[in-house]
Amino acid sequence: MTEENPYEVDLDRNPANYVPLSPISFLKRSTEVYPDKPAVIHDRVYSYAEFGERVRRLASALAKRGVGLGDTVSVMAANIPALLEAHYGVPMAGGVLNALNIRLDPRTVGFILDHSRAKVLLTDREFAPVVGKALTLCKSKPLVVDIDDPLTELQGGTRGERLGEMDYETLLAEGDPAHPWQLPADEWQACSLNYTSGTTGSPKGVVYHHRGAYLNALGNLIAFGLTPQSRYLWTLPMFHCNGWTFTWAVTAAGGTHVCLRKVDPALIYRLIAETGVSHMCGAPIVLNMLAHAPENVRQAFPQTVEIATGGAAPPSAVIENMERQGFRVLHLYGLTESYGPATLCAWQEDWDGLEQTAKAGRMARQGVNYVTLQDASIRNPDTLEEVPRDGETIGELMLRGNTVMRGYLKNPAASETAFQGGWFHTGDLGVLHPDGYIEVKDRSKDIIISGGENISSLEVEEALYRHPKVLEAAVVARPDEKWGESPCAFVTLKPGQDCSAEEIIAHCRDSMAHYKAPHSVVFGELPKTSTGKIQKFVLRERARAL
Repeated sequence: MTEENPYEVDLDRNPANYVPLSPISFLKRSTEVYPDKPAVIHDRVYSYAEFGERVRRLASALAKRGVGLGDTVSVMAANIPALLEAHYGVPMAGGVLNALNIRLDPRTVGFILDHSRAKVLLTDREFAPVVGKALTLCKSKPLVVDIDDPLTELQGGTRGERLGEMDYETLLAEGDPAHPWQLPADEWQACSLNYTSGTTGSPKGVVYHHRGAYLNALGNLIAFGLTPQSRYLWTLPMFHCNGWTFTWAVTAAGGTHVCLRKVDPALIYRLIAETGVSHMCGAPIVLNMLAHAPENVRQAFPQTVEIATGGAAPPSAVIENMERQGFRVLHLYGLTESYGPATLCAWQEDWDGLEQTAKAGRMARQGVNYVTLQDASIRNPDTLEEVPRDGETIGELMLRGNTVMRGYLKNPAASETAFQGGWFHTGDLGVLHPDGYIEVKDRSKDIIISGGENISSLEVEEALYRHPKVLEAAVVARPDEKWGESPCAFVTLKPGQDCSAEEIIAHCRDSMAHYKAPHSVVFGELPKTSTGKIQKFVLRERARAL
């Protein structure tokens, strides 16, 4: 007879030794430990006590309006306190936060509201023109609440018409400031929903759970060195993977959120100098903007500002420029499906002595897994075996751990494909260096990352094919000094037709968000395989040579 494992007898899980992990607990702690400390800086300074009270009011008000377990609350807003508050108030009510990309077109916004079955929509008045059109396309309209941000005009925005039956402050007034800090019954419960275009034109809803959000936030805190003295400037959109989970990480540290509606070098330098910003994040385009900002908008500051960037590593000249101005660059890698950052280029002391070009070469690597991610590996996509650590053998970057999404909402086929073999398949191709560091070499997906935004080549191609003069079309990424990458369209016209690049671009801008439209158009025959498949790798080479 097998002896029973003594560690499985009378040592059960109970409320004293187990509590579901949730980022809601970060705010509860910080309101108790740092009640008078600045939590948020925007039109005024909000203390942690005020921040917590507003969040509890929001959770209470949403619950009174019928928001409960599994209900989606969408938010269309810039980086303002209301969106930050929604990161806590919505999940506290049992709901799922859906932070919308403010650059989307009405058709896509309408699709997301319907697909997610949004029960409530909180919408910043600056985006009323897009949201208003989107609501006319919805099959089932959510409760609409307007957000009236005091700094709209002061930070370069325009206040649009009211769309809802009340404004955000009125909604908060309905709530109870003593609403209980309600954690989920199960940490696997959905916490937020973020849409990504993936490799098709139809957005896919990426579902996060409370456990993953909690852990990735702690991973950020460790990787970025956040402390109670940290002041984090919101140059990264909060709608991007919930601000790469820094919406929760900064609060976990007891740091201060410095809100910013618009990425503008003059505003950024002023806020760094005036509020003592210590940390910030952004796509490579943000670094480019700061590195090449006119002298008359730059301001000196005594502190070193840690700045994390994702995607392609910035050129060494940009890194050098940033360092001269008082910034220190950290290179991260991640996807929407991994709660944002999943790997970092962990710095080694012996790299300090390298000359700048060699340093930039090390920094360009995507590095090693976050401490909160179980594993990141380059593997053969067919055998799932790890590739040799020779810096040359190409494989697919795969991730595994608690900070990988639950899956795609209402899309089991896509989820199954993504999780084949017990790994999340990123679709990015790379190599493993002898020291175990990962370097991404190319994307197997035809995604174009422009200014930090994902653009589906298939979506742009679909728009091109709707042009009456277009016979064939293919879209690839073209290197862009400002945006990192931009869409480049290769077009074959129908016989006897004549068309300009400007006409093609205008046609695309009429049917999609402007940033998705091609920046350049090349006319001619498209290279194809013997089976008639367009050879995009040839087009990418041509685009690089333009």
